[in-house]
Amino acid sequence: MSENPHLTSQPRYRGRFAPSPTGPLHLGSLLAAVGSFLEARARQGQWLVRMEDIDPPREVAGASDLILRTLETYGLCWDESVLYQSTREEAYRDALDRLTQAELLYACQCSRKTIATTITEQGLPRHLYPGTCRQRPPRDRAGEALRILTDERSIHFTDGLQGRHSTHLPTEVGDFVLRRADGLYAYQLAVVVDDAEQGISHVVRGSDLLDSTPRQLYLQQQLGLASPDYLHLPVIVNTAGEKLSKQTAAPPLSLEHPIPALWNCLQALGQQPPRELLESDLDSFWAWSIRNWNPCTLPQQVKISQSALSTTQKSSTLR
Repeated sequence: MSENPHLTSQPRYRGRFAPSPTGPLHLGSLLAAVGSFLEARARQGQWLVRMEDIDPPREVAGASDLILRTLETYGLCWDESVLYQSTREEAYRDALDRLTQAELLYACQCSRKTIATTITEQGLPRHLYPGTCRQRPPRDRAGEALRILTDERSIHFTDGLQGRHSTHLPTEVGDFVLRRADGLYAYQLAVVVDDAEQGISHVVRGSDLLDSTPRQLYLQQQLGLASPDYLHLPVIVNTAGEKLSKQTAAPPLSLEHPIPALWNCLQALGQQPPRELLESDLDSFWAWSIRNWNPCTLPQQVKISQSALSTTQKSSTLR
């Protein structure tokens, strides 16, 4: 079979999958893993796994090990050692120090209730921080968050699937948190620092994170870091139109029967896998999938039936 012309090899392609250990993987998270894995492997690139374990209150004991065991069971083999964000506090602190020296951070003591009240009173867009604490100096004090000042720039980027995007930071995003009031580092900071540390050239992830991209591009610019290319995959929604997630009771993946769930992911990603692939072994499944991967047929949104979900939920449990 001839190669697809859009799958020409690129030098030093490095992608990643970065789950949070808040529970077992489900079909929605598998979709993101499969898409990022196939995009990397089809381009003869590397695929890394990062464990985003920087939010202990939300984490489930044993989830990190189960996620890695599930990836191995599904034939999603990663390159290099797994990076755990819980070991990276010094790097995040150094990034905050650099932003402090550039006079880009300030301390915020606003509660969510206070912010919501101000937004309502001033008629501001929802989730836009009103800048109440902008004149406060950055301090390392319990109970205060650290926010980054956003300027008047608009962030422009072209997503590999979702197309051209432009975000005016002060009116659509506002000053966002880099360290929370409880002292934990925010996702936006950690992902930017770690993508740079790992030399990630391409980020393939779910479109539920599309709104985070302008913030991450802005942070990369302020820290003098290179920006990867982005491709935001569709997210699976259930029959109620809700994104599959732990919050919507998405069933965990089976550790006994990986092929049906993998086949469903290929189908959801517009790859048109043949039915006989359901009877294949993992090596044959991945060989076909990598050889035939075609990002040009990716849909922008995915809807999947409950009957398809039922093939994924047999035996993945925390131990």
